[in-house]
Amino acid sequence: MGDPKFEIQMLHDRVMVKVEHESEERRSTAGIVIPATVKMANRLVWGEVCGAGANVRAVKVGDKVLFNPEDQYEVEVHGQLYLVMRERDLHAIATPQTDNGTGLYL
Repeated sequence: MGDPKFEIQMLHDRVMVKVEHESEERRSTAGIVIPATVKMANRLVWGEVCGAGANVRAVKVGDKVLFNPEDQYEVEVHGQLYLVMRERDLHAIATPQTDNGTGLYL
């Protein structure tokens, strides 16, 4: 008999996010190729919410969120890397609604 499987449930105001990895290299708006080895200071990244605690108010599972990946807790589940953070560490949510957004779209 195999090991029992356990569902991961986030607690309180914690959010589990799967980071969207960028391709090997990027291009600037001017067309300059930026290799993957170049580190950019204070760069925010997009990720997908995979779990949310009971006290999380603004996001739900499946939302795309913007956050700083530095100084976050990492956890590996079945070979996939996730970050665990508080809801207050999120900077933005990508949403199709335009009530009070920036006017920019992904």
